[in-house]
Amino acid sequence: MIRPILRHGADALHCSAAPVGDLTDTVQTLIDDMIDTMYAAPGVGLAAPQVGVGLRLFVADPSSGRSTGDLHVVINPELVETDGSQREEEGCLSLPGFTGQVTRPARVVITGLDREGSALRVEGEGLLARVLQHEMDHLDGNLFVDRLHGIRRDLIVRRVRKLQRRGKW
Repeated sequence: MIRPILRHGADALHCSAAPVGDLTDTVQTLIDDMIDTMYAAPGVGLAAPQVGVGLRLFVADPSSGRSTGDLHVVINPELVETDGSQREEEGCLSLPGFTGQVTRPARVVITGLDREGSALRVEGEGLLARVLQHEMDHLDGNLFVDRLHGIRRDLIVRRVRKLQRRGKW
């Protein structure tokens, strides 16, 4: 089932998510719905808070479904290693139509659990590293716009507020 994606300003996007406990049928359904929602959007990642669920869980596929084996389901992720730096354009399904240059580590290693509850280790470089970090930010109540500085950040925030006032957000 495709779920609605919350937009910037929704309270659930600005709160730290709680760890996932038991991998119940409800959690498995959430994972399936998040995968369907991410591909339908279309996007390369989606965190549970973006669909209004305050759990530490995200799905990511930097190929947008074009390549088998690129789908990652990560539960209770932890960033354990970073290296290098990259500055690239980022967007977000919760901030449609807006992008900004964000500096992040170029290589990361995260650990967590897969959807079966088995230990998981994901090493990512380039786009995968960026997507993993972007989705992990959502679990801590942060959006890419929170990593922007100066006039670009102010411009996005002002435009979103204007759209909200007009009822178009």
